[in-house]
Amino acid sequence: MGLFNFIKGQFIDVIEWTDASANTMVYRFEDGGAEIMMGAQLTVRESQVAIFVNEGKIADVFKPGRYELSTQNLPVLTALKSWKYGFNSPFKSEVYFVNTKQFLDLKWGTSNPVMMRDRDFGMIRLRAFGIYSFRVVDPVAFLREVFGTSAYFTVDGVEGQVKRTVVSALSDAIAQSNIPALDLAANYAELSGLVLNNLSTSFLPIGLKIESFVIENISLPEAVEQAMDKRTSMGVVGDLNRYTQYQTAEAIGESAKRDNSMAGMGTGMAAAMAMANAMANSTNQANVQSPQNQATKGCLNCGEIIPANANFCPKCGKPQNELKCTNCGQSISTGTNFCPHCGAKQA
Repeated sequence: MGLFNFIKGQFIDVIEWTDASANTMVYRFEDGGAEIMMGAQLTVRESQVAIFVNEGKIADVFKPGRYELSTQNLPVLTALKSWKYGFNSPFKSEVYFVNTKQFLDLKWGTSNPVMMRDRDFGMIRLRAFGIYSFRVVDPVAFLREVFGTSAYFTVDGVEGQVKRTVVSALSDAIAQSNIPALDLAANYAELSGLVLNNLSTSFLPIGLKIESFVIENISLPEAVEQAMDKRTSMGVVGDLNRYTQYQTAEAIGESAKRDNSMAGMGTGMAAAMAMANAMANSTNQANVQSPQNQATKGCLNCGEIIPANANFCPKCGKPQNELKCTNCGQSISTGTNFCPHCGAKQA
């Protein structure tokens, strides 16, 4: 290697980072021990921020764009290095590229069941899983609070803490919503919104922000699911009397198919009689009038609503036989001394 090439290799004139991965959050530019030339070209692509660090202190921050480095656009580094009068010699500095894109399709799930007080089933345990996304919104805070001085940092470095915080926020959201366990599946969007709102400021002190949160599934305990299945089955069956009749008819048909002997005929006849009894009971029950549908009338004395066939009012005790005026024949109330229609005295 010639002397010119050796000297040229000791200086950096192009600083850039092309992210070939999907989960790199911070990358420290490899300088190979070389110094950065004044006038070097710095390229910061979209969804990137470049941060210059001098002897462990954060100096200048560059947003997306193309820059020619000089003391004019490195004011903090210029002050830290005590450069005066437009210093233009090569210098040493660490350069970190922070990825500010949104990291998508990150998985979360409850490692342990979440306790919930439900109005139908009491205390139950839930498991849930879904996806979320986040991004770096404050690169300086993230570099200072989380990243440190490593050469490479990925999503895995913060994912554990984020997941635990997400599960805690989910527990709070379920408690705040007061949504019954039977209705959780119909309210995933509402719960997701509550969790996202709870998480909106949780990670700002370390420079992160949760951009989206999605609940894919909330699974209930097996006993609760069985209870739900039974309730659904009852709704499908509907009228139990008609269902009993249908089942009985089906049993008769199956019995006839299996056995054409006298025993089989006897079984079929017994099933037929059982079905007849069930139908008769169903008809009788349908014909019985419920107390709510009984005919009523007003008491002739106090006006209280009483059964139409009552002979005495259960409130005032007066008889309910209709009386007629002895003179004009008009209806009058029990205990009337003078007819309100003709004025005749009643015996």
